[in-house]
Amino acid sequence: MQKRFLSLMVMLLVAGAASAEVKLPSIFSSHMVLQRELPIAVWGTADAGEKVTVTLGKDSKTTAADAKGHWRVDLPARPASDTPAVLSVEGANKVTFDDVLVGEVWVCSGQSNMEFRVAQSTGGEKAIADSNHPMLRIFDVPRHITALEPQADAPGAWAVSSPDAVKGFTAVGYYFGLDLMEKLHVPIGLIGTNWGGTPAEAWTRYSALESESSLKPLLANWKKQQAGYDPAKAKKAYEDAMVKWKEAAAKAKAAGKGAPRQPGMQGEPSLNSHYPAAIYNGMLAPIIPYTIRGAIWYQGESNCSRAYQYRTIFSTMIKSWREDWSIDGNKDFPFYFVQIAPYSYGAPTADKPQYLPELWDAQTYAYTHLPNVGFAVTTDVATTNNIHPPNKQPVGERLARWALAKTYGWTDLVYTGPILDKVQFKDGKAIVHYLAGSAKGLKTADGKAPDNFVIAGADQKFVPAEAKIAGDTVIVWSDQVKDPKAVRFAPMNISTPNLFNAEGLPASPFRTDDWPQITQNSN
Repeated sequence: MQKRFLSLMVMLLVAGAASAEVKLPSIFSSHMVLQRELPIAVWGTADAGEKVTVTLGKDSKTTAADAKGHWRVDLPARPASDTPAVLSVEGANKVTFDDVLVGEVWVCSGQSNMEFRVAQSTGGEKAIADSNHPMLRIFDVPRHITALEPQADAPGAWAVSSPDAVKGFTAVGYYFGLDLMEKLHVPIGLIGTNWGGTPAEAWTRYSALESESSLKPLLANWKKQQAGYDPAKAKKAYEDAMVKWKEAAAKAKAAGKGAPRQPGMQGEPSLNSHYPAAIYNGMLAPIIPYTIRGAIWYQGESNCSRAYQYRTIFSTMIKSWREDWSIDGNKDFPFYFVQIAPYSYGAPTADKPQYLPELWDAQTYAYTHLPNVGFAVTTDVATTNNIHPPNKQPVGERLARWALAKTYGWTDLVYTGPILDKVQFKDGKAIVHYLAGSAKGLKTADGKAPDNFVIAGADQKFVPAEAKIAGDTVIVWSDQVKDPKAVRFAPMNISTPNLFNAEGLPASPFRTDDWPQITQNSN
């Protein structure tokens, strides 16, 4: 009896000790980089009412866990430092993180072209071999985490840049961070959170999507799928499909042919990677509110067929991220994205139009309507028969140009290729004016006249146009259009224009006519 009593007491003591542990999410680990010059958010859990003290060097703050056991402190802003420091968190127990640096922290997010690894990229083998950079640190959120509600944590740990660490990391993110490290000479922390084939609505907080009336049909469609989901029926349908597949595979093998694609079982719709907010909840919420400088983004392919709707979704996503981080002194944190690369998407038909020009326009809509947003053009590094162009280094470096010029004050740096300012119609011609500085030294890559311009009159019938460079402008015309009213540049999915500025940065696609609204699908 006494032995049983002592065993019970030990169990209770162990349970009590476990419940009293101070815990932090995985985004806090040794080798992390903390954001300089902004308040440093540190948070976690403990027993309700438990006092928690967070210490970094000479800075220390104490708070108490709330009724649900949550606590947070914001340490004072501090300058960059490549001297390893210790971050400690102490309550009933003590948690210590070593080799902590202070510098610049960026989130690198999107779908497969952001997920595209250093090892897969052009020149990746050399980049990996040269990747021992003590001042560059990475944190990679595990892929394929979805949830109906925002999650408090996702597994992972910070790693110092090395061949083993970077080979599987986002190539665009790595080249972006490497360029910043070499130019700024401060520690750089990169948080990779990306998932191939995913739409922007999956990366957006649900309540933010709900606030947009035009997105209600999208949400309603998913709710309908969720309500009608029957696991037993899904399993039965899968088993029946597998029987037929095995028969077809056997026949194909006997004929010396490859087997048809194996069927998969329909899963719970709310855990689908396309479900609104599913990835936000699983792969973004766990790192909020870790103090960051900004975010880079490469996505849009999965929203191409709903390009007009993307105007709303993409802008809503950016605004929701900024609201959720709510960084003091950095409310509208920098958000730089990639204008996705040309790709064929199959031959255009009446039911399958030229998606990309519309999506490019939807992406630039965010640039023109939101503060502190910029974009990198990739029309010159495309592989039009491959949706995943492997040459990612120029992409990362072009995003870094935006950050260096607009975030870090490198005012003399040309950070973008030509971006449309306005078009003047005069004497049967269209004069294309670009934003100041973006078109300095206009040239073509092949020495020929600028290509990929089309022009139309009031009838909106676009025809190929002739064009010539005149200083920092381009004059566009066609003998078939006597009184032009609209111009488009890069009007096709596979448009790879030859127009650049003196820095070798490509001109951005544009249109001046009203939006035709031909891809307003609701889901």
